[in-house]
Amino acid sequence: MTVPTSDPERSLAWSARDGVSTPPKAVERRGAGRRMATAITVAVAVAVGIAVLSIDGSRAAAQHAAVVSTPQALARADSAAFLHRYLGPDGRVVRTDQGGDTVSEGQAYALLLSVATGQATDFASAWHWEQTHLQLPSGLFAYRWSNGAVSSTQPATDADLLTAWALILAGQRFATPSYTTAGQGVASAVLTNETVTVGGALELAAGPWAVISPVVVNPSYLAPEAMAALATATGDSRWTELATSATDLTSGLTGFHPVKLLPDWVNMASDGTATPVGAANGTGVPAYGLDAQRSPVWLAASCSSIDRGTASRDWSVLQHAEDSGANLSYSLSGHSNSRQVNPLGWVAAAAAAAAGHVQSAIALLNQADQQSTQFHTYYGDAWAALGRVLLQTNWLSPCPPIPPGG
Repeated sequence: MTVPTSDPERSLAWSARDGVSTPPKAVERRGAGRRMATAITVAVAVAVGIAVLSIDGSRAAAQHAAVVSTPQALARADSAAFLHRYLGPDGRVVRTDQGGDTVSEGQAYALLLSVATGQATDFASAWHWEQTHLQLPSGLFAYRWSNGAVSSTQPATDADLLTAWALILAGQRFATPSYTTAGQGVASAVLTNETVTVGGALELAAGPWAVISPVVVNPSYLAPEAMAALATATGDSRWTELATSATDLTSGLTGFHPVKLLPDWVNMASDGTATPVGAANGTGVPAYGLDAQRSPVWLAASCSSIDRGTASRDWSVLQHAEDSGANLSYSLSGHSNSRQVNPLGWVAAAAAAAAGHVQSAIALLNQADQQSTQFHTYYGDAWAALGRVLLQTNWLSPCPPIPPGG
């Protein structure tokens, strides 16, 4: 399977600073070598993004009501806001800031947030749409749907992994065996199509296209608690192997002296050597951008002390970074590549701070919420909600890093 040469799944995930708008940059995120945007695409994306930036009164009210309440109430408010704003009546997650398309990642986010907060109807709706419109004969999911049809059949491993995890959780929490069966099937498809042995270790590749040497890995696709849950649900030891290799890879990439931020993309040679790269096709300068910023959140929510330690090392860099890590992209040493901000960056910094700087972590989550409320983007709103759920509740991970009373 060949690597696509363009990225139709771009995320216009910028937002203005302090309400003062500056020209946004279209941010290209995630995909099988999908980083080559044209100037025309950028212009269209910017126009779409500016058109949809607004303050949502219902979400703002929910935030205000929850601010004097508990972390759980905040997590519920953020999750409900995302589902209300982006999940359509038919179960499709609509990226309103990007022309109204849908990506498999968005469906997976809706599944996780709805199962986390016990919204059985929303879960059923989102899963029915994803299964009907995106699931491929392989059992994986096409990553983009637009204008009434699938526009690319390339799967994205993070969406496949998170969908399997959400289905397993839903089978338990909603007492629906068909969800468990479906989750086991998706998990099996991931193992068959999106894993490869490199240097003696089983690795989770970025997609079926990425299993040929050099193997392409996106560290932000590595969600340890998803792997642990699938290991238990399927009884397949390969999920435990994947969790171990994910821990080894992310820990090795950050280093200790000096600490490096995790990159968006990595190429792995046949001997297992991991080399940070700027894009999935191996080109460009490595960066800590809107892909990599998810990594500290997944790692901080892990029950592994090594994963948590990897996330916490980022704090030594992010606490000194411009805008506390909220810019759209940084070098791996923490120098800003962009002046635009996104809530995910603050959520990632909160995850890094959670181990020993709880009050800083909470302040960063609050800042992410404030930004998300003022300037809506699909990606920012999703991660404001996921950050609260993963870092402050045990609804997805049994080991949230921020104490409930924090």
